[in-house]
Amino acid sequence: MRIFLAGASGAIGRRLTPLLLDAGHDVTGSTRTEKVARELESAGMHGVVADVFDADALKRAVAAARPDVVIHQLTDLPRVFDEKELAAAYPRNARIRIEGTRNLVAAAKAAGARRFIVQSVAFAYAAGREPHVETDPLNVADGPRVVTVRAAADMEQQVLASGMEPVVLRYGLLYGPGTWTEGPARKPPVHVDAAAQAAFLTVTRGTGIYNIADDDGTVSIDKARKELGFDPAFRLPA
Repeated sequence: MRIFLAGASGAIGRRLTPLLLDAGHDVTGSTRTEKVARELESAGMHGVVADVFDADALKRAVAAARPDVVIHQLTDLPRVFDEKELAAAYPRNARIRIEGTRNLVAAAKAAGARRFIVQSVAFAYAAGREPHVETDPLNVADGPRVVTVRAAADMEQQVLASGMEPVVLRYGLLYGPGTWTEGPARKPPVHVDAAAQAAFLTVTRGTGIYNIADDDGTVSIDKARKELGFDPAFRLPA
């Protein structure tokens, strides 16, 4: 299949790419710089520079890829954990999730994509009985993460109402190569390779919302296991 991977150079995008290519998919990966686009080409995909906030340019880039599936892995977070940089990044990340998603959904629909997969968060649930299932309410009312949660909720609704086959992956807090920590530090955690595997699996199966995390009792991953074949122990070869 033809796949447009937005955010191909991110933590998940870099681990997802070999899975897609090894399966024989034709992948176009987007990034914000020519340098990284060339790196994506070297990895075996079509690299394209695309600004998610430039709706017209994004629409042209997606149309040129003629994707069957669009995968939204875009974020704007610091590569290295820093409290000040992270706080400054929250509004930018929220803008990607709201405005950027709107532009990417429109571009995907205009290009005739049939399926849209988006990265969301599994740490957004309102307080209540654990493990949280996908139908539990999100905490959009208050708390230190309210900007993030409200933006994620808006993003999810855009995708679910898009008219394409929607997949929302609510990821736990990432650990592993290319993330802020090598091991699980906060709940609910998920290894970046398992997160990538979930996105790979949903290229060909599943619709709706899925918790993607370690099986630590914080969120239920029963639905992802049953419908996708998700395995939180999955790791790419060293």
